[in-house]
Amino acid sequence: MSLYILLMGVQGSGKGTQAAFLQQEYGIPHVSTGDLFRAMRTRTDSLAVSIQETMAAGKLISDAQTNQVVEERLQKDDARNGVIFDGYPRTIPQAEWLDQYLASKGAKLNAVLLLQLDLYTAFKRTFGRIGDYNIYFNSDGIEWQFVNHEDKTLFPPRLEAVVTVTGEKLVRRPDDASAHAILKRIDTFIEETAVLIPYYKSRNIVYEIDANQPIETVRAEFKRIVEQVK
Repeated sequence: MSLYILLMGVQGSGKGTQAAFLQQEYGIPHVSTGDLFRAMRTRTDSLAVSIQETMAAGKLISDAQTNQVVEERLQKDDARNGVIFDGYPRTIPQAEWLDQYLASKGAKLNAVLLLQLDLYTAFKRTFGRIGDYNIYFNSDGIEWQFVNHEDKTLFPPRLEAVVTVTGEKLVRRPDDASAHAILKRIDTFIEETAVLIPYYKSRNIVYEIDANQPIETVRAEFKRIVEQVK
């Protein structure tokens, strides 16, 4: 039996961690549209070129283009028995296309796993990340500080952190350093779930999980749900 899971959650809710667990546990790939679009930047085929031109023009990638990229990925051998969707679908037309595509293969979306996390904690989890640590939740073993730029006109201060024992300098994801970018991603998530969650709840396939629990607890809950819907 094929297994198609949609993983949803605000930034910092632990989607990446739990997707890696599901991928290893069930042998199905983690399909992130963000990764797929980034891969398009180095391709020269007609689909990739059309998406490159759309992005270069500052336009939104259409539902039709997005569906085409996802369809291409679903046709690969490793996705034959299912996938973990992340970042797709984002709109009702995309969700309807996915339903139709899976139905044509004799399959369906088995479950929507919705990681619930309050937005304040989501912001701190994201803004505080540096390397494998977090200055708010997991700072044991590192020394960190916010440092003002030499050019006083630059703002905000940059976060610097090193591993206490080794002196290794940790690297922060550029998008995590921008509070504005984080808030924009949170707003986007809210806008997307506002339409998609009711759509999927009407089919009784939404399972809400408290993402404020320990990783192991969330993992066990994921496994219980997946075993139930398989």
